[in-house]
Amino acid sequence: MLEALTGAGLATSAGLNAYIPLLAIGVLARYSDVVTLPAGWGWLSNGWVILILGGLLAIEVVADKVPVLDSANDVVQTVVRPTAGGLAFGAGTSTATVSDPGGFFGSHQWVPVAVGVLLALGVHGIKATARPVINVGTAGIGAPVVSTAEDVASVVMSVIALVLPVLILLFLVGFVLLLFWALRRRGTRRQRAA
Repeated sequence: MLEALTGAGLATSAGLNAYIPLLAIGVLARYSDVVTLPAGWGWLSNGWVILILGGLLAIEVVADKVPVLDSANDVVQTVVRPTAGGLAFGAGTSTATVSDPGGFFGSHQWVPVAVGVLLALGVHGIKATARPVINVGTAGIGAPVVSTAEDVASVVMSVIALVLPVLILLFLVGFVLLLFWALRRRGTRRQRAA
C-alpha cells in the first residue's frame, strides 16, 4: 500500500515537473538511507544521471517561467512527463522492478509503470491546458508565479512521497477537490455568460 502511495505521489509530481521526482529519488538513494532503489533502478543514483537530471531541471525551470516558451515546453513535455511518471512510479515501488525484460508484459510488471504514465499524463494535461489561459488572463505575469508554485508543489510532493507516503492521500484528495472546484466554477461562469 505504501509503495503504491509513493509511486502515485512521484508520478503525480512528475506531471508538474518531470525531473524533480527523478532527481529526488536519485539524490536520496545516493546520499542517504531514506531511499533504497530496487536492483533494476540503481542507475538513477549514478552521479552522471543526477548531473544530467539537474541540467535538464535547470532548463525546464527557466523555460517554464517565460510566457509562450512555457507552452512550447509543455508540448515537448507531453512525452517527457508521462515517461518520467512511469519511471518514478516504477522506481518508487519494488513490485515494478523489471528483472526480466523479456517477461515484462507477461508478468504484469508493466501495470505500475502504466499507472505512473497515466497519472503524470493527467496532471500534465491539466497543467498544459491551464497555462495558456493563465498567460492570457494575466498578460504573462502569472507564468512565473504559477510555475514557481508548481515547482514547489513538485518538490514537496516528491519528498513527502519518499519520506512519509501516507500524506500523499491528502495531496491527491486535495488535488481532486481543487479540480472539482475549478470545473464547477467554470460551469458557473458559463451559466452567467449565457
